[in-house]
Amino acid sequence: MMQHIRLGIFGGTFDPPHIGHQILAAEAYDQLSLDRVLWVLTPNPPHKRDQVVSPLKKRLQMVEAAISDNKFFELSQVEIDRPPPHYAVDTVKLLAQQYPNAELYYLVGGDSLIDIHTWHIPDEFVLACDGIGIMCRPGEEIELRNLETQTHGISEKLYFIDAPLLEISSSKIRKRVRRGETYRYYVPPKIYNLIHEQRLYID
Repeated sequence: MMQHIRLGIFGGTFDPPHIGHQILAAEAYDQLSLDRVLWVLTPNPPHKRDQVVSPLKKRLQMVEAAISDNKFFELSQVEIDRPPPHYAVDTVKLLAQQYPNAELYYLVGGDSLIDIHTWHIPDEFVLACDGIGIMCRPGEEIELRNLETQTHGISEKLYFIDAPLLEISSSKIRKRVRRGETYRYYVPPKIYNLIHEQRLYID
């Protein structure tokens, strides 16, 4: 018999991955009693079509560096290995096929949860997940009644994760790099070295 496991799905463009990503993934791993956290790198996010995203090869290299020293973090190429568009519902279904013995917990921020009714076939996405891990900022409140009205069945799938308040984002890091401002401690050392050596986000 195959061993039953619990997997977290942590998706993003990771442009670049930073210490906030690492902390959130670690908190999800611990608080949801996960066996592994799958970092799902999105090549062409549907909601960022109007934004310039760094080449996939560069982001892939950074994600691999960010998770290399944690045996419970794993890179998933489920979105890299298929053509766009990359919708969350399709990602969960494909991972369910790859890991038939796993419970799948999709990890999102509180702001994304509020907009989940605008996702591609959200009811089907919720049905496909065993759980949805919500990474909320301290003091952030979610109106469950509205959520349930917009997306049926979602309230029973939610698992709230306490996460520290970190005012760090990939977009802020990119701006700091372009402006020549310090960013060394916003990202893991390996990521800092890659950005510095390859002169990423300069142009």
